[in-house]
Amino acid sequence: MQIFKRIVNDIDSVFARDPAARSRIEVLLCYPGVHAILFHRFSHWLWMHDWRLLARFSSSVSRFLTGIDIHPGAKIGERFFIDHGMGVVIGETATIGDDVTIYHDVTLGGVSPGASAKGSLRHPQIGNNVIVGAGAHLLGPITIGDFARIGSNAVVVKDVPADTTMVGIPARPVKEKIPADHHFEAYGTPKDDEADPMIALLDALRNDIANLKMRVNELETENAELAGSAEKWENK
Repeated sequence: MQIFKRIVNDIDSVFARDPAARSRIEVLLCYPGVHAILFHRFSHWLWMHDWRLLARFSSSVSRFLTGIDIHPGAKIGERFFIDHGMGVVIGETATIGDDVTIYHDVTLGGVSPGASAKGSLRHPQIGNNVIVGAGAHLLGPITIGDFARIGSNAVVVKDVPADTTMVGIPARPVKEKIPADHHFEAYGTPKDDEADPMIALLDALRNDIANLKMRVNELETENAELAGSAEKWENK
């Protein structure tokens, strides 16, 4: 009964985060992210009961069917939602809290293949209510705080405090404050482009270049005027 309730919660969580979802039947039949998490619940149970080979085989079948690669050793909380899903990779020692949303092409990976001792963490530890945007890569045994947002295509290699939005490569926090009501924001990316430090830097560079061009034009005009004056004096 508990397993059935958990499955229903996983399905219902889709409605709160995807406006395209119309019914439980549609979600159950047509959402690869839901299929992947259902497979993972079974694979993880096998893994925890030392049916390791069968668990890996089950996760391989899931990857073949959904395009989502979740190691059976990963620990995933309640109401986990993978939107679209293709290309998602979640490593063995990753931990994901409750009400987390991740999008396609996200990697929760390791950076130290040699650190494989039993009990060692090699993958990210994700808190509750975290959003990870499409194409983001979270690498190493880092901690992502509750309600954090990871913007699309960000590369995160350091711990992220709670209630922080990260963007860029490497990822940096933006000044934007997450609203107190923690409303859901698709892809975890700020709507205000000015919040992205890379965009702010590029804008500053564009302004500098424009100012330099204006100065060059002024100098060329002054030089032309001086050359004209010199030519007049020579003609006299």
